Amino acid sequence: MLEHPLALASGAPASSLARVDEARLRRIVSAQFDALWRFLRRLGVPESDVDDAVQEVILVLARRLDEVRDGSERSFVLSTAFRVASGMRRQVKRRREVHDAPLLERASPGLDPEAAAEQQRLAALLAQVLDQLSLELRAVFVLYELEDFTMAEIASALALPAGTVASRLRRGREAFERLAARALGEGEVP
Repeated sequence: MLEHPLALASGAPASSLARVDEARLRRIVSAQFDALWRFLRRLGVPESDVDDAVQEVILVLARRLDEVRDGSERSFVLSTAFRVASGMRRQVKRRREVHDAPLLERASPGLDPEAAAEQQRLAALLAQVLDQLSLELRAVFVLYELEDFTMAEIASALALPAGTVASRLRRGREAFERLAARALGEGEVP
């Protein structure tokens, strides 16, 4: 008997995932994968743990797929990612490992070495500043400023009142500007 692909990934018995609408699950994962990965990484999940976090989000999605309304898949995936990132950040703090590798975007092969180095410097600066924001402010800031979500979409995705989203966005912008100015002024870029 062949094991269910999701059961193999999770170690769960095939019978517990047998009723999953695989076609829908694949569509959702395909459509949301890049945003999910970036969101988890920007929420401070170490690069070495992002794949595990993505898998955890997908497993939650697979288990609860029947509960996810059509059209709200993105909100479900990102709200689950927020909770997973929160849990993983707590786990990382308890580890003895030190994760000092900043978020570095891969340089475009078309960039000259100087431009590529500048792009990496700016990506490191972004990661450094984002790491200093609280998870609550960072989630709203990243979704609005970097992932182009509307405030209504953020409120839905994170199950927050619209006023809380607006407040966190305002405070997140203020903190980001202050921290970025300090980092640029002090030359703290790694």
